[in-house]
Amino acid sequence: MSQRYFLLSIKTTFLVYVLLLTACAKNLDIDPVKTEKIDISSSSTLNYVATADYFNRLISGTTPRIAELTLFTNLLPKGGDLHHHYSGAIYAETYLDWIDKSGYCICRVNTCKSQNKADSKLVLKFGIATHPSVKGDCISAQAAIEDYTFYRELLERWSDKDYGNHYHEQPSPDEQFFDTFSFFGPVSNYSYHDGLVLLKNRAIAENVEYLETMLKSAPVVDNPHLAIQVNALKSGSTDLQIDTALNAYYEFLSLDPLSKAEIEKYVSTLEGAAIGIDDASFKLRFQAYVSRNSDPAKVFSGLYSSFSAVKKSKLVVGVNIVGPENGFIAMRDYSLHMKMLRFLKRHFPEVKLALHAGELVLGMVPPEGLKHHINEAVEIAGASRLGHAVDIANETNAYDLLNRMRASNTAVEINLTSNAFILGVKDEAHPVQLYRKHSVPFVISTDDAGVSRNNLSNEYLLFTSRYRPSYSELKAVIYNSIKYAFLNDDEKRSEVRELDRRFTDFEAKIANMALVH
Repeated sequence: MSQRYFLLSIKTTFLVYVLLLTACAKNLDIDPVKTEKIDISSSSTLNYVATADYFNRLISGTTPRIAELTLFTNLLPKGGDLHHHYSGAIYAETYLDWIDKSGYCICRVNTCKSQNKADSKLVLKFGIATHPSVKGDCISAQAAIEDYTFYRELLERWSDKDYGNHYHEQPSPDEQFFDTFSFFGPVSNYSYHDGLVLLKNRAIAENVEYLETMLKSAPVVDNPHLAIQVNALKSGSTDLQIDTALNAYYEFLSLDPLSKAEIEKYVSTLEGAAIGIDDASFKLRFQAYVSRNSDPAKVFSGLYSSFSAVKKSKLVVGVNIVGPENGFIAMRDYSLHMKMLRFLKRHFPEVKLALHAGELVLGMVPPEGLKHHINEAVEIAGASRLGHAVDIANETNAYDLLNRMRASNTAVEINLTSNAFILGVKDEAHPVQLYRKHSVPFVISTDDAGVSRNNLSNEYLLFTSRYRPSYSELKAVIYNSIKYAFLNDDEKRSEVRELDRRFTDFEAKIANMALVH
């Protein structure tokens, strides 16, 4: 035995005791009840300690060792990505490929007008025309790529690429982010299956085993007469007024043949897109969703379809509501939307909710707009998970709310990159520090990796380099991505076993590397 290995063994044994005591005290990923049974001489335990020691060295000091930490987080097992928008996850380069396959074109002037007389819609510069327009004004994706200046500008409009490097007149960050969907939207449904295969392969490459994505909005079925009653509702309407109007629309939707057919078609689209995706190394599930910036009747109809889809398909596991939370309608009707969700939860009590809530900061909306969104998502809608939840410090009775979230195991989906870009919230201003302090469960997720030009590995790089968790806490956060996934108990146990296996391999690799270097 070399002197270096002998000294490492002594150090490792000592660190095992220290880490076990620390884990017990902090109630992290080592179960205090089982610690007396841990064999500190086992290779898996030694590898764990060596990995924890190496990770601690990467994040210690004045500045984390970013290059080494990048390699570490790239190799790191990551469990699942629970806050994920399909269309926002596809990179612009893929959409350009799909444009030519679809026979569409890209407008290269201020506006393009379709030659199809039935289509009078004007397409803005960098937008996609689904019908050929005036020759030369609308070009193929290949032609766009060959025009270097136009291509660079297109990437900057279809994503957040290089946004911070430009000092000319430009849209606000939230407008820049959300506008990208209107540019690539017409081609985003080219092939859901091909897109999911691409996302699966990308996930596997960065050691992600589970993806819960929002692929397509749920269908809306209109009833003009009943819609008048629902659209007359306000956030301040009484519970009796709300329940009366919603009951009538609910009865209509539950019996309407068109509604049933649209929901069946929707579920069939999702299930068809997922054919062949699940295997031993990867699982995919969907959240159904509706836009929060539509008339109340449309929101309710879409939510009804979403709840119904969860009941009809094992692949559809939850319901969400999306769109800029600071939009006029979203702010006006926020409390009404939460009451719609409460109403539907009474009819579909088994359906789980992962709601975008609190994606707001002071200045984006008036101060009173920051006081109730997370509260109502938890207390009225009964959300199991919250997306973003950035304005927690401004919520009414924030300490009590944090305690309720901890007690009810309401997990927060932390999206560091999009929070920094859209809201300008990062580093010590980010409420992940509050959630850590108050032991509220959270997961790390990507939001819209294609728009942000990002991936889950980089989100973990930001988390570890900015907030310097212990290795034990890091693992606990990763296991949270399975614990709080909308999978059934058997599926969760299977995914945990797979995650255990991946960590065993990962820690052996890191321990061996640390020994050599």
